[in-house]
Amino acid sequence: MTAPRVDKPGSDVEPGDLPVLHALPALQAALAGPGVAVLVAPPGSGKTTRVPLALLTAAWLGGRRIVMLEPRRLAARAAAAYMASLLSEKVGATVGYRVRADTRVSAHTRIEVVTEGVLTRMLQGDPSLDGVGCVIFDEFHERSVHADLGLALCIRSRALLREDLRLLVMSATLDAQPVATVLGEAPVVRAEGRTFPVETHYGSQPGSDRIDSTAASAVRRALDAHAGDVLVFLPGAGEIRATERHLRDASLPNTVDVFSLFGALPLAEQDRAIRPSPAGRRKVVLSTSIAETSLTIEGVRVVIDSGLARVPRFSARTGLVQLATTRVSRASADQRRGRAGRVAPGVCYRLWTEGEHAALLDRTVPEILEADLTPLALELAVWGEPADALAWLDPPPSSALAQAAELLREMEALDAAGRVTEHGRAIAPLGVHPRLAHMLVRGRELGAAGPACDLAALLSERDVLRSREGPPDPDVRLRTDALLALRAGKRVAPGIDVGALRRVRTEGDRLRRRFGDAGDGDPDATGRLLALAYPDRVALRRDARGRFVMRTGRGATVPPEWALAGSDALAIANVDDRGRDGRIVLAAPIPPGILGVLFAAQVECTDVVDWDDAAGAVIAVRRDTLGALVLRERAAADPDPGRVTAALLQGIARRGLDALPWTKESRRFLERIRFAATVEPDWPDASDDALLHSLDVWLAPFLSGMRRLSDLRALDLIAVLGAWIGWDRRRRLDEIAPSHVEVPTGSRIAVDYSDASAPVLAVRLQEMFGLAEGPAVGGGRVPLTLHLLSPAHRPLQVTRDLAGFWKGSYHEVRKEMRGRYPKHPWPEDPLNAEPTRRTKKKAN
Repeated sequence: MTAPRVDKPGSDVEPGDLPVLHALPALQAALAGPGVAVLVAPPGSGKTTRVPLALLTAAWLGGRRIVMLEPRRLAARAAAAYMASLLSEKVGATVGYRVRADTRVSAHTRIEVVTEGVLTRMLQGDPSLDGVGCVIFDEFHERSVHADLGLALCIRSRALLREDLRLLVMSATLDAQPVATVLGEAPVVRAEGRTFPVETHYGSQPGSDRIDSTAASAVRRALDAHAGDVLVFLPGAGEIRATERHLRDASLPNTVDVFSLFGALPLAEQDRAIRPSPAGRRKVVLSTSIAETSLTIEGVRVVIDSGLARVPRFSARTGLVQLATTRVSRASADQRRGRAGRVAPGVCYRLWTEGEHAALLDRTVPEILEADLTPLALELAVWGEPADALAWLDPPPSSALAQAAELLREMEALDAAGRVTEHGRAIAPLGVHPRLAHMLVRGRELGAAGPACDLAALLSERDVLRSREGPPDPDVRLRTDALLALRAGKRVAPGIDVGALRRVRTEGDRLRRRFGDAGDGDPDATGRLLALAYPDRVALRRDARGRFVMRTGRGATVPPEWALAGSDALAIANVDDRGRDGRIVLAAPIPPGILGVLFAAQVECTDVVDWDDAAGAVIAVRRDTLGALVLRERAAADPDPGRVTAALLQGIARRGLDALPWTKESRRFLERIRFAATVEPDWPDASDDALLHSLDVWLAPFLSGMRRLSDLRALDLIAVLGAWIGWDRRRRLDEIAPSHVEVPTGSRIAVDYSDASAPVLAVRLQEMFGLAEGPAVGGGRVPLTLHLLSPAHRPLQVTRDLAGFWKGSYHEVRKEMRGRYPKHPWPEDPLNAEPTRRTKKKAN
């Protein structure tokens, strides 16, 4: 192979490439020595990587291939085309590329430009990368998950299998030292030099929400003030289309062409956007961040930057990915500005103020820290090593990896131990998200490969259904019906973006060819297929107001006016997780019974034994559950007795001790135990709180066979409490807390222990005649509080000092009571009087 000539005037090498040529000796020395290097080139130097690649191959790499990683398909194809042109060859000869659904290589290819997923597949198929001499990571500052994984796997392969494998990491805005460290302190080669100067203008007002109209106004001013083509950076396809409408209404000069450039466009339309303008014409390219790096759009002299990008944000809390519009970093802004200085001095208009620019992050947050890590978790399982066995610039968050592994287990791609299954190995190389790959494989097994391919294509494209007033109807079937109509040559329903639908059809056809199914299968399979792709988001209706609960336990809602609100069950593809109950964005109905079939291996059958407060009884049901969803419930014939008792105790605890069948006698027995505990410290605590917290100790043994509060009527609480305190304490109870005390008349009077600190004996005064000292309990340590009663059983005196009463206030009581109760004895000397229960007449 002949290396391209780059040292003479008139060559195809642009001025921005020359700094890399000057750094080439140092780069070659680094790769020939340590075998690893980091190359940092000036921002905006564009094609700096391509010429050294050809030279490296020609100079010393021998017959081994170079694999160069590019972050995007369009950039990979453009890079390959540029390098092939330097060799005066067609793509597919010495230089080729491999991207999803498009490969241009041959037996003679020595430089392969691949996209990130392709490199991962190469490493999984052959960890030693046999025949590859060098892997180059271009535009590594973009820090996609695939690029981080590819580098980690290459480092591991080099350490275990291929110490001669050379690794080169390149970028214009890369923070080189962390990369050099993870590569084992690799040399950092800086391609010092300059690009053409770019004059930078900031906005006078803070960035506006109406970025489309602001950008369109800037385009019109730039076309009037400057020569050359204009590149406009916008966050997404929606803003691109809106800006394009503004420009059409602005009556641009008829020599100006307007092109869109974003990832979902067909490759032919992307090629038109980057192709040089014909003589006498200018172009305006409205692009997402796809044009930020790796890609040179010929003729651009003006960059208009909205300062915004649309990036996926993964919520570990909900397991959902939402696209968020965010401010770019300063490094990204510099890359965008550099697009204007590739071939001549240029100008950059930033649609934000200098103050806002100062507040930007220095660099973009690596995707691995914020992304859905399900694809990464699957790749690691296929690789066969955990994440912590690899060298990372930023280790993937363990919580996000664990959540991803749980989803893969739900899709049966991993087993319970986290090892990859045969199904996991089958879906990993399909080049789509594991959710969609799982749906495609299982859909084929269900005889619905055609609808599965179409649905995968629909879910990969931005929503084809548009609505001018509020969010569009979330029913996925409206989209699949439109696609079927397009395939049949019928009229598509209003509100459908036909251009987007055609792109969906193209991708669906590609998948159908791969899966060998050109039929439509069962159009009603949409819900089942969607459930396979999103097993964590299947949901059951929880009320008549369009509210659902998902398998994860999260709530989700459908506005009542949409038909889906009346569905019993949904498979949800997308939900806006802002707020307590997320708004369902995309879903399809499913029969509730199908969940137990689709996820049979994950359905848990459990006996639920619980207390039903309304029924006042223990309920025992056998429940089939899928996560938080209850699929089926029926009565459990033979619930575990221990669990029944525990549930009954729970019900008693909720209602308090009054739920038990207390009698007058059993309450007095309890009060005696409480008094005993005040006298002797080794007695158990019998307070209400203590008894409620120890129901399982003293009450549970007597609840066998009981399930309802009404069953408790059979309890003898004296026997229950007696068994709790034991035989010895029960005998001791009669000694220190007797239930009755004998008074001088021989009557046995019940002692009231309701106040454990002051037990009471209520007795008629005449029955205490002749007694000098009042009785005591607690082994003689606690004198009883005497309530001395009149013949009518009304209190006359409350005292613990009976002798003092006889000597003192008795005489006042005697004076008052003799007239009121003349038939009863009121002797002057009560200590020497005969105690009596009778009147004077009866006493005689």
